[in-house]
Amino acid sequence: MGWPTTSHLLPRDTKILTIGLHPGALDYSRMPDGVDEAALTARIDAARTALREAGFDVVQCLIDTSPDRAEEAVRKRLQEHEFGLAMIGGGVRMLPENTLLFERLVNVLSEAAPGIRLCFNSAPENTVEALGRWIEA
Repeated sequence: MGWPTTSHLLPRDTKILTIGLHPGALDYSRMPDGVDEAALTARIDAARTALREAGFDVVQCLIDTSPDRAEEAVRKRLQEHEFGLAMIGGGVRMLPENTLLFERLVNVLSEAAPGIRLCFNSAPENTVEALGRWIEA
């Protein structure tokens, strides 16, 4: 696809890959009170609805914490479509134990989809905002 790596916004019809941890992959004993698999699943579903309502062309890729399995899942998605933007979720980036996972994802995206832009959210609730920083309104 070869998108320029500048601050210019991408066209509204850009296909977007969102990558996040599957709710079943997390150790909830280390999470704040009130965060459990059901609650996180509901938040992800609400974010997916918000993305659709905002008109984004999104393909979701929920991964587990194994770098090998995550890389395989992302490579599979990258073979299915040509993406201009990838969003890597906060659970991948913000948990120290996922540092290698994050590195692997950045590298597979760079290798398999040269020119793809990256953006980041910090929670499912601000995914629309994260994508909006890089996609035309």
